[in-house]
Amino acid sequence: MEDAALHEATEIFTQVRPQLFGIAYRMLGSVSDAEDLLQEVWLRWQAVDRTTVMNPAAYLSTATARLAINATKTAYARHETYIGPWLPEPVDTSADPQLGAERGAALEFAVLMLMEKLSPHERAAYVLREAFAYPYRQIAEIVQTTEVTARQWVSRARKRLAADRRTPVAPSEQRRLLDGFLAAAQAGDLAGLEELLADEVISYSDSGGTSSNASRVPLYGAATVAAAVVGFAAKVWHDVSAEPVTVNGQHALRLRQDGEVFALLTVDASDNGITQVLWQVNPAKIKGAGSWI
Repeated sequence: MEDAALHEATEIFTQVRPQLFGIAYRMLGSVSDAEDLLQEVWLRWQAVDRTTVMNPAAYLSTATARLAINATKTAYARHETYIGPWLPEPVDTSADPQLGAERGAALEFAVLMLMEKLSPHERAAYVLREAFAYPYRQIAEIVQTTEVTARQWVSRARKRLAADRRTPVAPSEQRRLLDGFLAAAQAGDLAGLEELLADEVISYSDSGGTSSNASRVPLYGAATVAAAVVGFAAKVWHDVSAEPVTVNGQHALRLRQDGEVFALLTVDASDNGITQVLWQVNPAKIKGAGSWI
């Protein structure tokens, strides 16, 4: 009887796990932290009297979201003391573009970074609504507030994110700009780079303090970013191969040197050109990103 009950519990958890991971990852911006959180949810699911749980999926989603709210508070504190710019840990979305969600919202790097400005409760409400289309009544129950407040949190989050980010280009254009950036960078083409970059472009390099080649502060402006890329052209691009991958629902390039992956490069763009250049060179985040490495 116990074996049968555990088998049933495992089947239920496995079925809803993609959505649970989608919630946890969007809240934390970290694959490893999301996996740790799901382990805690699994332990709670094993320990609870499951005969009293009328809706297992709702129970598990609620447990995940509430644990994620608390974990997000801790994550925010860690990010404040992180060495250099902090970027989300990339996650492979080529196998499951939706990460278990009905929509691919709140997944791109630029959005995950902007969500760092939201309170944990605002972030949870926004993720549940935008990525998973939860009704406001259920969101209110999960985050333990009123339906009116849940609506206010989602509305406030939408307005804040819209104010801080220009309308992104289509995926095909993002890929064109990314490939163009790579070609100009490898060629040391300063003018070509400046032409691709928006005037307000920002370059972020996340190494966690592990690389002397990565800037520990964001770089602002087309001229500054282009000059920095060209300045490192000989050192960074020597014998480098670039392979296209799909991470966080957008095009990126996996960079190898001497057969070893050393960076993940992607860009965010608007009609004005590339607005963000994102370099993930933290070995821990690259290795933890999944099977695509």
